[in-house]
Amino acid sequence: MPLITANIIDIATAAINSVEGVTDRVWTRIAINAAVLAVVIIQNIPTTMWRWRIVSRMLRRTSAGIKCAVIRKLQSLSITYHKDLESGKIQSKFLKDTDTVDTLFSTLMFSMIPNIVGVIVATAISAYKNGLVALFFLFVIPVNVGLTFMFRKTIRKRNRDYRLKTENMSMRLSTMVEMMAVTKAHGLEKTEISSVERSIKSLEGSGIKMDKTLAGFGASAWVVSVLLSAACLVFCVFLALKEYITIGEVVLYQSMFTSISGYVSGLINLAPQLGSGFEALRSVSEIMNVKDIEINIGKAEVAEIKGDVEFEHVFYKYPKTSQYVVKDLNFSVKSGECIAVVGASGSGKSTVMNLIIGFLMPNSGRVLIDGKSLADYNLSEYRHNISVVPQNSILFAGTIRENITYGLEKYSEEDLQKVVEMANLNEFIKDLPNGVDTFIGEHGDKLSGGQKQRITIARALIRNPSILILDEATSALDNISEYHVQKAISSSIKGRTTFIVAHRLSTIRDADRIIVMENGECVESGTFNELLAKKGKFYELKTLNDLNMQAAENALA
Repeated sequence: MPLITANIIDIATAAINSVEGVTDRVWTRIAINAAVLAVVIIQNIPTTMWRWRIVSRMLRRTSAGIKCAVIRKLQSLSITYHKDLESGKIQSKFLKDTDTVDTLFSTLMFSMIPNIVGVIVATAISAYKNGLVALFFLFVIPVNVGLTFMFRKTIRKRNRDYRLKTENMSMRLSTMVEMMAVTKAHGLEKTEISSVERSIKSLEGSGIKMDKTLAGFGASAWVVSVLLSAACLVFCVFLALKEYITIGEVVLYQSMFTSISGYVSGLINLAPQLGSGFEALRSVSEIMNVKDIEINIGKAEVAEIKGDVEFEHVFYKYPKTSQYVVKDLNFSVKSGECIAVVGASGSGKSTVMNLIIGFLMPNSGRVLIDGKSLADYNLSEYRHNISVVPQNSILFAGTIRENITYGLEKYSEEDLQKVVEMANLNEFIKDLPNGVDTFIGEHGDKLSGGQKQRITIARALIRNPSILILDEATSALDNISEYHVQKAISSSIKGRTTFIVAHRLSTIRDADRIIVMENGECVESGTFNELLAKKGKFYELKTLNDLNMQAAENALA
């Protein structure tokens, strides 16, 4: 467009100053240039739509691909890594940072690349028309780049600080929601409000600092751009007065310089967005670059699990610790046996269960399933054959049916009713307005602890597992709830290899074998009566357990 504009001005100027004046040939040349100008302008509609269709499709697919990649990565991370991740930070990274990365890619495609192409084309035209003017134009680039380097580190620092404070506020908000019942129960609303407000104020302060930096950068970039544009005008007028260039070329070069300066300023003004985008990319990369993952590629397919379990000289210690929580553990379990694991807090009971599930892998020794090392199994497929009932019931907002059948694509109504009966759910489901299709609220908050635990047991049973793990499934329940849950457990363990981590030792009388853990080692093993007769560690635990139960009953009496 500047070329055509300059052309028309030069044609008109020449015609005015010529002896012949404005002839038909002049009008023809102006009309041709005007027609070309019209085509150049109108073609923007189809070409812009074409470019948007291609780029938009690419960006949307890239955005969805990044989000899916983060989800796949989160699912592949080991359980030990997940325990160190705060849910608020994950939400911030997934929701805010991935969107900021989308903005980064959009900026690159719709602003940065067009501006770079514009600079190259405008500089090439200027160099073709007049090398001296082109040299002046090239002076614009280092000046603007120098300005960017002046602000680059500060912008990066401000973006990082703002991102970290956003994650911290998200984490505080998540904690506040989780602790709402505790907060209200203790009258700590003002304390919690004050704590969250401190996080918000900290984020506000960080945002103000970032805005101040961006304002300074933007103002400086505008001043530099306008000063250089004014200098270009004076320089071009000087060349015209010296008759090195025509009046039309003054307009051409001023337009070209304005274009180049605009393109370069556009690139410079993208620095804050690029800084924010690359910081978000760095944030997402913190998850994507984690090496602590479960690798199942190339591992053996799992057709069926019988349920034989064996520990061979197993040692385990948690990352970044020196003390073993499981030491030289050896035992074997035949398919269909019920094994109870007992011991004081910190004795290694839950760690043993996590080793069987495959959440943890031994530092040395082997865990064998059906005679084959668990490390050789595809753990995702292996876990289709096991079910876990944790100490704390994990339910989501939905119906009882949805919570029991979670993850199952196919199941029969007969299967559902069978596990409902086995888990003794009918005792309270019959009184609910919609039976198994009753909505239970977030985390199952509309149910009691015992009712929630029985739903968890039903969820475990409907998968018909070969190995069933009950990790202190009754420890947090009152006596009545424990009775119902224990009844559900008794009917569910038949014909399965079952591991029970017990808090109340009276609940494991019928176990085929009891393993007593102390400081990560198996110190005793035998039936309930055999261990009581030995009067060893189990006898000591049982006596202490009975005394605690009696003291609790006396306190309530």
